[in-house]
Amino acid sequence: MKRVIIQSMLILVLFINSISLSKNPLNFGSHIRTADPSGHVWADGRMYLYTSHDEECQPDFFMKNWHVFSSGDLVNWTGHGPCLSVDDLSWADNYAWAPDCAYKNGKYYFCFPAGTGIKDRQNPENSTKWMGIGIAVSDSPAGPFTDAIGGPLWTEPYANDPCLFVDDDGKGYLYFHGGGDYLVAEMADDLLSRKGDFYKMDMGGYEPKMEGPWVFKRNSIYYFTMPENNRIITYYTAKSPKGPWEYRGVIMKAEGGNNHHSVVEFKGEWILFYHRWLAIGSSCGKQRHCCAEYLDFNDDGAIQEVVRTDTGVGDSAVKKNQ
Repeated sequence: MKRVIIQSMLILVLFINSISLSKNPLNFGSHIRTADPSGHVWADGRMYLYTSHDEECQPDFFMKNWHVFSSGDLVNWTGHGPCLSVDDLSWADNYAWAPDCAYKNGKYYFCFPAGTGIKDRQNPENSTKWMGIGIAVSDSPAGPFTDAIGGPLWTEPYANDPCLFVDDDGKGYLYFHGGGDYLVAEMADDLLSRKGDFYKMDMGGYEPKMEGPWVFKRNSIYYFTMPENNRIITYYTAKSPKGPWEYRGVIMKAEGGNNHHSVVEFKGEWILFYHRWLAIGSSCGKQRHCCAEYLDFNDDGAIQEVVRTDTGVGDSAVKKNQ
């Protein structure tokens, strides 16, 4: 019996050591469970990651606040605490889901979904759940952020998973999930309201179920990326932020459970942030944890498929051996 206990303790120590040495999931220095990572590099050169926060054993994605983390090397992270909570809102009390952030004219604009009500999965006709998208502002990339308009940008259509993309010319575009999907709203100059009606983008005839759009620009090519069918990260390319878009293929295959991601350049390398469902220190089975991988492009701009790893990013030797 004593030998069995000692062997079990050794296995536990080895497991803990393997977790501490591994760069995936990202080590935020606490047991916080995070998802939906939105990565940005601002003027100070640090990587800022804006995330949703999964509470332990939460019912049906009932989520209450958003967090910010920053790093100079993608391995050592500083937690800046919650940057905004649904308690700070007058128009929503739940569903603090996938956020994004943008910078313009000396201000940081935190774009977030939130909502009210309950989703009845057994009897959908009884559902009262509603979600909209808000904008909060701060002088600091780490927040805290203050609700800037005191309500959602619009009440219909239902919307979540915002991506707030500011192009090189300063024009802002808001992509989101909902309202029929593949819609974009051009934003006013102050990023606090939309300019005109929603624009239905031309996706080249291929429009699978989508969530969590993420748009970025590289070498004058615009990339529209998303978790196709909420699981497989795929992408399109275009010469304009409003399309028309050409479907290009898979970035990351499904692994069970939903996925949500962002793509950003950091110190000359392109990084894919995403989350995985892992059973780490939880009494509720698999929970979501943020991870990162290197992302590579072919000469024609095509994205090479990414494989999940335990080593992740931050080690140049790992990158050289890929």
